[in-house]
Formats: sequence, structure tokens, C-alpha cells
Amino acid sequence: MSKVILKTPAQLDLMRNAGQLLAQVFADLDCFIRPGITTMQINDRAEAFITQTLKARPASKGQYGFPYSLNTSVDHVVCHGMPKAEEVLQEGSIINVDITLEQGGYIADSSKMYSIGAISDEARRLVDTTYEALWKGIGQVRPGATLGDVGHAIQAHAEAAGYSVVREYCGHGIGKQMHEAPEVLHYGQRGMGMKLQPGMVFTIEPMINQGGRGTRTLRDGWTVITRDHTLSAQWEHTVAVTENGVEVLTLREEERNR
Repeated sequence: MSKVILKTPAQLDLMRNAGQLLAQVFADLDCFIRPGITTMQINDRAEAFITQTLKARPASKGQYGFPYSLNTSVDHVVCHGMPKAEEVLQEGSIINVDITLEQGGYIADSSKMYSIGAISDEARRLVDTTYEALWKGIGQVRPGATLGDVGHAIQAHAEAAGYSVVREYCGHGIGKQMHEAPEVLHYGQRGMGMKLQPGMVFTIEPMINQGGRGTRTLRDGWTVITRDHTLSAQWEHTVAVTENGVEVLTLREEERNR
């Protein structure tokens, strides 16, 4: 992977704007995602909101040949789930919706878990623990810290709850390109790896499995599932290293009092 691209204050303003537009997409979906709708309806709703309301571009569409505007990963799907017209959301399921948006030449990337109606206590615990793990990782981001500090915090929280951390997929630098340096692992050792410095922008997006950490990719070449068919959850934010700590560029309204 190429050298880390540090963002200037002007570039961070553009990324902050893209991030806040992306937060609006999730706000729009919050009242839309429910039992009985299809994952393709989620895709179409988000694409229309991004292009027509926000006048932005769904950055995932066409990236590496991916045909849709977002990923929908239901239950035991770890990541990269493809929206389908025949996939109807059922009461009790959990779904990760992963969306990217480009505005002003810069890309924002975030994902959120949704509970479809009433879910089991076991599913709720996984979803909540994964969200907590995301914030444990974000809490390590500051100048002079290392990527290993981020990964260790996530891994320690997930494994203390009895879960496993997917290792084949990671966070990444982001800017004009969706995937830039560095790679951001969700496991690791304190003090190891690249040192963080102001101007770095990257995603943190832990994928946490209820069972083992093993995964496999389906024949569509995109959809990744747990090998043991246990549930998987993921949350993601785009963050910037600031002079004093961290700024979450894709922060949603309901998270502002954290």
C-alpha cells in the first residue's frame, strides 16, 4: 500500500462535510429499515437520497466492479453483503448497512447495525459489544499512539466478552481514494505498528463474530460469511487524528452526547 497521505485543514473540511452528509443518509434510513422490506429497497432508498437530495455520489457503486451503492450484511454475513430484491428482512434479524459517499472529491465511509424488530438477547449483546469495541478503538486515537493500540483495545474488549475478531478484513486510510494507507487492524499489541500523527484519516470498522473468527466468501465473489454460521456484527466510522486527539468525521446525531 502507498504512503500515508496527511490531510490539510482545507482537505479535512471537505472530508468533514462528506462525513456529515453520510450521517444524514443513515438518519434517513433509520425510519425506513424494518421487517418486510428488502435489502435492495435499502440500496435504492440510499442511492436516491445520496444523488437526488444530497447531490453527492455513492462511492461504492462501480468500485472494484461492485454494482450497488451499499453493502447489506444480514445475520451471519460478516461484510460485503450484496443487496437483493428477493432478500426480505425478517423479525429478529440484525443487519449491517455499510455506505460510502463522495462529495467535493473526498470520500466518507461508515456502517451501522440495525435490529429488525425484536431481536434475541444474544444478538443484542453482540451488537452492543461490537459498538463498544469500535469506541474503545476510537478512544486510542491521538498523536503518538500506535495502530497497535487501536487494534489491541478492540480485540481485548471483544475477546473479554467471549467473541472473536475477524482478521481478514481491516480499516483503511481514506481520502480522495476509498482505500489508502494505512491498514488498520482490529487486533494487535500495544505500542506496535505505525505511530499516529495529525492529518491522518482512516476508518475503524471491527467485525466481531459470535463464534469462531473463520470466514469464507460465497460464489458471488463478494459476500463474506462466518464459517460456523454464527452471527457477526460490524460498526464503522471515519476518523481524523487531530493535534489534541481524534475527530469522528462520520458522527451521527444520536452519538453527539457520547
